[in-house]
Amino acid sequence: MSVEDLNADAWTIYGQRQLNRQYMPPVPQQLNWTFWDGIGPGAEILGNIAGQRVLDIGSGAGHHAVHLARARGAHMTAIELSPTQHQRALGTHAHVPHVHFEHGDVVDYLRTATPFDAAYAIGTLAFTDPHRTLPALRNGLRSGAPLVLSLLHTDLHGRGPSTAVEPREQMIQLRDDPPLPTRMWVLAPQLWEDLLTEHGFRVEAVDLFRHPDENVPVVQQLIRARRLSDRPVRISSRPRTTRSPVPHAAIGVGAIVLSDQGVLLGRHRHGTLELPGGTVEAGESLEATVIRELAEETGLTARPDDVTLLGTLVDHVENVVRVTVGALVSAWQGRPATQPDESVGDWAWYPLDQLPDGLFVCSAQILAAWRPDLPIDHTPAHFTPYARRPTPRTTAPTATDDTPPTS
Repeated sequence: MSVEDLNADAWTIYGQRQLNRQYMPPVPQQLNWTFWDGIGPGAEILGNIAGQRVLDIGSGAGHHAVHLARARGAHMTAIELSPTQHQRALGTHAHVPHVHFEHGDVVDYLRTATPFDAAYAIGTLAFTDPHRTLPALRNGLRSGAPLVLSLLHTDLHGRGPSTAVEPREQMIQLRDDPPLPTRMWVLAPQLWEDLLTEHGFRVEAVDLFRHPDENVPVVQQLIRARRLSDRPVRISSRPRTTRSPVPHAAIGVGAIVLSDQGVLLGRHRHGTLELPGGTVEAGESLEATVIRELAEETGLTARPDDVTLLGTLVDHVENVVRVTVGALVSAWQGRPATQPDESVGDWAWYPLDQLPDGLFVCSAQILAAWRPDLPIDHTPAHFTPYARRPTPRTTAPTATDDTPPTS
């Protein structure tokens, strides 16, 4: 039996059990992306869907689609593969205006459907192979359409997501009934983002929502993506004229190498004392420039992890904009020494409280930006420190009878 056939059978049994109980979830007052009320955003993340055609993928009992039709004025198509789940939806909501219930496979359905204005799946897309469903969704959505996916991240046993695109066993649990085995693609957020990008979507946000009870390890992830346009991937470009441009900007780096003896400074052939550094070459990262210039000028070697970029200094020299990036080198190998054919040499360590006169202005600007308490005079420059990268946002985001498969 294939993975998707196994999952289809499980959801058919699940739907029949709910039919036997005569249970129908109420139409919610707010769209919940997790299986816990009041956690996270609502339908607003789909944008303005009034009068828009919206696809509910794996719509189950149909209560989410009914909510969006009534509260948001959307024209809903709710597609469900399980015949018993489809029966539940039709038995209660068959005559709700602007809600059309379809029984079938979403990939097959989208082959002939008019592209939708938006689509979403609450806990359902992980039951099908993403390499099969995502191309169909790209073709089944108009350019720029939002796609919102609510997916399992961490299950009841604290088992987190996989980093390989392959299904694993998960259980659907419902009250005291025997659990139903399924196979699910429980994937790490970055892996989902890679898959969506590969298949023509741009991921705009990923949020993690935890179970309200801190003793329960379940985590849901909410992914907001958008279908990219059909315009050509490669866009042409050309120079303004055939004449070479007049120099109007220069960019360089300066490295603060600090030891117990002080900061490393060398003497330029023009007489100034300065930090190791130089001009950024085409195609070179700022960290790579620091490492290259350090080796070329002093003979010291460092690794990318040893380099911390501090920020950008901007000033003018006559009509040229000068951009200087300061960096701090935390570890290195070797002893500083004058290198052949270099314009800076005679490297020496200078205590910070005994800095010499005659610092090169860019080096002075970098040192003063790094340590504003240092008594260094220099021409003014605008300093923009580099912000730290933000950490992923997590929201401490319960359950009805239509509970998620989390074991």
